Amino acid sequence: MEKILLVIGDAGEVMDTMGPLYRLGEDYEVVVAAPEKRVYHLVQHEREPGWDITVERPAYHLAATIAFRDVAPEQYVGLVLPGGRAPEYLRYDDDLIRITKHFFQEEKPVASICHGIEIIAAADMIRGREVTTIPKCRYDAEFRGATYLEQSVVVSDRLVCCQGKKDISPWMKTFTDVLEHYLASRPVRQSQIH
Repeated sequence: MEKILLVIGDAGEVMDTMGPLYRLGEDYEVVVAAPEKRVYHLVQHEREPGWDITVERPAYHLAATIAFRDVAPEQYVGLVLPGGRAPEYLRYDDDLIRITKHFFQEEKPVASICHGIEIIAAADMIRGREVTTIPKCRYDAEFRGATYLEQSVVVSDRLVCCQGKKDISPWMKTFTDVLEHYLASRPVRQSQIH
């Protein structure tokens, strides 16, 4: 079974994380990666009447099965970057930046939702691409040379971006289509010939 790398950290958005975990887990082995191999605290973001920003509440916990430093990215066919506040901190992790650059340099599928775009921008892998994200992360994309589109889902080569949790279904459908096309177009490796 092909492997997908799902990135998490404390204060990762629960729906942005669990949606891909369960959907991709139907067809792939989803490996959860974080700064350390431990349990992380996911959060739920909701709009409250009278608030200009989202309110953050504790949500589920999720264990990382591998630390970023131990990830061999060549073993994975896809990368998922959920949102929440986690990417704001994760983008400073040199090993995560190394992993992210690998996926773009090897033209592998990458899925980004909400604040996940901050990791791609920090890796400087967004320049010249059309992307989407939540409006408050628009400048993160534009300052790194991307073109922001006000759309639910945007595909740029093998990068599949979406704005937020309301877009999880079309985002995951599009990402799985990109993954399937990528896998079908790869050259057959010697290890696959019996």
